[in-house]
Amino acid sequence: MHWFDNFDNRGFDFQDANGEAVHIHARVSRGLPDGRPALLLLHGFPQSHVLWNRVAEQLQQDYFLVMPDLRGYGDSSKAPGLSDHSNYSKRSMATDMVTVMDALGIDRFFLCGHDRGGRVSHRLALDHAARVRRLCVIDIAPTLDMYAGTNFEFARAYYHWFHLIQPSPVPENMISGNPVQYLHAKLGGWGSAGTRFFEEAAMAEYERCFCKPGTIHSMCEDYRASAGIDLEHDRESRAKGEMLACDMMVLWGQRGVVHRLFDPLTLWQAQCAGQVSGEALPSGHYIPEELSDETVRQLRAFFTS
Repeated sequence: MHWFDNFDNRGFDFQDANGEAVHIHARVSRGLPDGRPALLLLHGFPQSHVLWNRVAEQLQQDYFLVMPDLRGYGDSSKAPGLSDHSNYSKRSMATDMVTVMDALGIDRFFLCGHDRGGRVSHRLALDHAARVRRLCVIDIAPTLDMYAGTNFEFARAYYHWFHLIQPSPVPENMISGNPVQYLHAKLGGWGSAGTRFFEEAAMAEYERCFCKPGTIHSMCEDYRASAGIDLEHDRESRAKGEMLACDMMVLWGQRGVVHRLFDPLTLWQAQCAGQVSGEALPSGHYIPEELSDETVRQLRAFFTS
């Protein structure tokens, strides 16, 4: 088994707009880009950069890869949430990613985000449009549209969207009663039909990071921000007519909730001035691990077309 061969563990320390100390941990391609275009890969809930292990193994010759742990996840910092949850807004998390790329001396880059990482990618491509060459999001529809389309079936399938946003520490204490069981339930759900396709080393990392002090609170803060300040930011962007400027690709799983309840291509094209392409793949939610070869094929074709 390959495990991030030819990648370095890097740490990036800075202060955010609130004066808060932030530490972002990332796996970064070793050495210099040597002509390879940069590709920023962002993970989602309840995972870390480890999501990209199989994909990174195949793309490392073609791209200079940057795979951070989002604020609050993995080995990145986990500050208590502010009263308005703004330090876990997708705007703050997107700015973290731009700061990391600045520290690496990378101006423009390809961008791909899965799950929460896709929502950070959406905001990054809006707020920092000149930095993003092309955008791929995996198994999401726009946050505002998903909340606006909430019905019984969606609430039942994505109950965590409503559980995790409850006032602290109610969901934190409930999950902390058996965090590994909760983690496995999430990784085995949303069309995954179990956890057998996750590598043992990856699962061990997910368990380690999920059980770190502050992780569960930080993840709840991510969702609290999405149900509050992120919606404010999204409404403001739409009111101003802001659109994604670059071409984008959307991939989603045929066994997942997004496929069953939403029309991803139509919803994303409504928010993008560029061309939107994509398709449903025969998988559940965790496409980069369940269908890593197909993910690589799709990303390579899109970013080189």
